[in-house]
Amino acid sequence: MKIGMLGAGAIAQAIARHAIRHGHEVVLSNSRGPASLAPLGKDLGALAAAASPAEAAAADLVVLAVPWPQIPDAVAGLPRLDRTIVVDATNQFASLSPKPEIADLGDFTGSEYVASLLPGARVVKAFNALYAQFIAPEPCHEAGRQVLFLAGDDADAKDTVKDLTSEFGFAPVDLGTLREGGRLIQLGGPLSALHALKQD
Repeated sequence: MKIGMLGAGAIAQAIARHAIRHGHEVVLSNSRGPASLAPLGKDLGALAAAASPAEAAAADLVVLAVPWPQIPDAVAGLPRLDRTIVVDATNQFASLSPKPEIADLGDFTGSEYVASLLPGARVVKAFNALYAQFIAPEPCHEAGRQVLFLAGDDADAKDTVKDLTSEFGFAPVDLGTLREGGRLIQLGGPLSALHALKQD
């Protein structure tokens, strides 16, 4: 599978390393251009390439992992992503400093808002409930596998994400739709930042 990364920060890098370890190609992108990602691409190896966001968005599966305020700009220039699976790893932080603030989206969940900016895409919420330092390590532990909560409105898209993350070693747990499940794992939800292991 070819996996495109919109964003190249800690979470995107952690997911990219899992993907590459399991033989998937990764296309990295950010707002500063491919040249800024050359050192990271070299570090990740032959299965990684740097490209424009539009090129990254042409991959088989796309991971959105940019700071919340940057989402509109990050997706504005993309072609229509009809049927493309987009893993939304973002959290609705309106600002981080000096005091973190949660964006007021009214009745929308964070991923419903993201989906509204990506008409035609099949959005699956995942990876946002874990800090990057807990995504990056091997997810299989002596006591079990790191649980990965996910939510989405398209069953086939969720199955693809479940299969991929199971391959990485995570234990995916489907929480339902972007509205119901997304609310559980977004900022302020009862499962946000909850780290759990599934016993095998």
